[in-house]
Amino acid sequence: QVQLVESGGGLVQAGGSLRLACTASGRTVSGNAMGWFRVAPGKEREFVAVVNWSGGNTYLADSVKGRFTISRDNAKNTVDLQMNNLDPDDTAVYYCAASRYSSWSVSALDYHYWGQGTQVTVSS
Repeated sequence: QVQLVESGGGLVQAGGSLRLACTASGRTVSGNAMGWFRVAPGKEREFVAVVNWSGGNTYLADSVKGRFTISRDNAKNTVDLQMNNLDPDDTAVYYCAASRYSSWSVSALDYHYWGQGTQVTVSS
């Protein structure tokens, strides 16, 4: 069993930055791709970013490319999401998730462990 805990959310003005962290416990996730998803008010869950097991391959949603970066530290069992130039449309609860697989996927169905989420609010 894997437990995922997100941190780093908060309130920020448009154009600002936040860094989200996801810490895994229970067992290592170094062999799993790790992703970030978000749920905005009144909207469906949306894929944000994913990193493969080694950290050498990442993929980001078009809506965040050029602004967000995903990275991982397998020694620490952590995955970070650096968010720059934030926009009010980025307001959402952000969830960290561990994939069933080592290679990356944008489908939530491929992820079997989820954190509780952290709120990110961007004011205009």
